[in-house]
Amino acid sequence: MFSGMLVSALRRQKRKVLMIALTMALGISLATAMLNVVMDVESKISQELKTYGANLNVVPRGASMLGELYGIDSGAGVSDRFIAEDALGKMKTIFWANNIVAFTPYLEHTVSLGENGIQSVMVGTWFDKRLVLPTGDTIETGMRYMKAWWDVSGEWANESMPDGVMVGSVLAQRLRISRGDRLRVTSSDGRHDTWVTVRGTFYSGGAEDEQLFVPLQLVQEMTGHAGLVQRVEVSALTTPDNELSRRAAEDPNSLSRKEWDTWYCTAYISAIAYQIEEALGNVKAKPLLQFSESEGAILGKVKLLMLLLTVLSVACSALAISNLVSMNVMERYTEIGLMKALGATNVAISFLVLAEVLAMSAIGGLSGYVAGLGLAQIVGHTVFGVSVSPNVWVIPVIVLIVITVSVCGSLPALRALLSLEPTRVLHGR
Repeated sequence: MFSGMLVSALRRQKRKVLMIALTMALGISLATAMLNVVMDVESKISQELKTYGANLNVVPRGASMLGELYGIDSGAGVSDRFIAEDALGKMKTIFWANNIVAFTPYLEHTVSLGENGIQSVMVGTWFDKRLVLPTGDTIETGMRYMKAWWDVSGEWANESMPDGVMVGSVLAQRLRISRGDRLRVTSSDGRHDTWVTVRGTFYSGGAEDEQLFVPLQLVQEMTGHAGLVQRVEVSALTTPDNELSRRAAEDPNSLSRKEWDTWYCTAYISAIAYQIEEALGNVKAKPLLQFSESEGAILGKVKLLMLLLTVLSVACSALAISNLVSMNVMERYTEIGLMKALGATNVAISFLVLAEVLAMSAIGGLSGYVAGLGLAQIVGHTVFGVSVSPNVWVIPVIVLIVITVSVCGSLPALRALLSLEPTRVLHGR
């Protein structure tokens, strides 16, 4: 009998069913899109930000102490401490190996360039390195993946061209060279002399514009430091810092066992740095705090904005449904008064009205969820240039939102329904 009354009521109120379902669909579609993006946005934004450089700098522990004590840049060749090149693959064996997007080593040497002997810093590095890991897997890494924002004129150098180099835009202007030109390079002690070919010039907006970037092996041969590097830049996907990560960065030993496990198994930049130090040994992995803190702030603000949009869309849906249900109950005062006069209790009538609203909302919620998945893809492709993966945990959240909005939106109408007196309605008093 109850189901028959419910179906009959829905059939007689097709316009109301459509309006409530549409209202719910609009709110749920935005909530679905925002929740899916929020749950997927951290990795997307982190991946996007990682195209703008490293957030970790790995240096020999002795060189790190020089920098901390005397302000000496350990990457400027002032220290005789080095890192073994063949050990760098160990970074991809740590707990958060998949979060390390790319890394590249550096070995610097002061040289004289061209006929005029212009002094400059020659930086040996990987451009596009195919590296075999200790696990047997292979990865592609190097400058091309770390400095994707560089404005390159010409082409990137690569390891298949031992004499191919890239010249910073400021240095290229001083030397008056461009792509395809040959350039004479002489070591600072005059013992080594070689010719290189300019594969491309670049603009970075930093100190690199005055430097010459060459294959790592070339600098190793000129300096006699075969198989060694001075520092390594690492680009890693990280979780925004909080109080726990900041305490761990100061002193991991100050954490309790439970806190240490939580920190170690979370992709905080300090946890990744700690694990890199464990893997390589006798190195210091120093977070580039300005970058990592900015990244955390951006992630937090974007996620907060999307959550606010979700809350506002749900609140608007609840208000709209409240008005629609109140109008529906007012139009059915006579019907409801008659039901009460025939013996229907307030609980039974409230349950019927609530069931009607839930049925209408369920139709709108299902439609809104499907539309929201499409909207999430639009946001993903428009903002991040990638698709957003539907998250299964969004479904129970959406179900809870539909029920909550339906019930909360029906409360004012149910309150008026409970105070309704059959005699006044039926006799027009």
